[in-house]
Amino acid sequence: MSAINKEYKKITTKSLVEMKANGEKISMLTAYDYTMAKIIDHAGIDVILVGDSASNVMAGHETTLPITLDHMIYHAASVVRAINRCLVVVDLPFGTYQGNSRKALASAIRIMKESGGHSVKLEGGEEVAESISRILTAGIPVMGHLGLTPQSIYKFGTYTVRAKEEEEAEKLKQDAKLLESLGCFALVLEKVPSKLAKEVAESISIPVIGIGAGDGVDGQVLVTHDMFGMTHEFSPRFLRRYLNLYQDMGEAVKRYVSDVKTKDFPNDKEQY
Repeated sequence: MSAINKEYKKITTKSLVEMKANGEKISMLTAYDYTMAKIIDHAGIDVILVGDSASNVMAGHETTLPITLDHMIYHAASVVRAINRCLVVVDLPFGTYQGNSRKALASAIRIMKESGGHSVKLEGGEEVAESISRILTAGIPVMGHLGLTPQSIYKFGTYTVRAKEEEEAEKLKQDAKLLESLGCFALVLEKVPSKLAKEVAESISIPVIGIGAGDGVDGQVLVTHDMFGMTHEFSPRFLRRYLNLYQDMGEAVKRYVSDVKTKDFPNDKEQY
């Protein structure tokens, strides 16, 4: 079906389901602070993910595991204050929902009440079904996340492509249908074969947003700092850099340092 680019003044979970039904692709980027969120919301992004990737991008940790619920609430509140149109999804961090559905609900409620976010995202399928169900009973929208699940990095031991083998692929397909049946409004598929991702997207009615999952899904998500080229060490196949801000910002700092050292800055017009 050809895309119908309906104008949405405000993106909601219902909007995303509509977009999938109409064949319109969904755009999603991460943000962790007010300034970045304001820029990408104004540029027309559909969804902002306040990702636990803030642990890597903002705090310099090797994994997403160290970030806390308080940290996520701080980042999410900063983002929510900036946005006007897009839907804000907030990651539940490691340790706030696994194995304890009551704790999962309490964590999700804190995010919604204290940050003003619009929904939460959890990693996993059948293993976290009880937590998802309990959160949904409180009227909190949930986005799922299957495939490569970074919070389980020490279980898998690698960030390589997931579900290449038939057994794992079958489980992923079953988990996707389970998440749909539980009531998730969408799900992220990370680093899975494109053929499998397309099959999953076509088998369920909720939107599937991919990162390293090919072009057969309903939308795409990237980490904004990677997409802008603010990072330079991370170069997976799925990443397209639209700018090279690492270089450009570095050059700007060098010019500033030079202008200060040579007394070129501030000039007469830049003083009171």
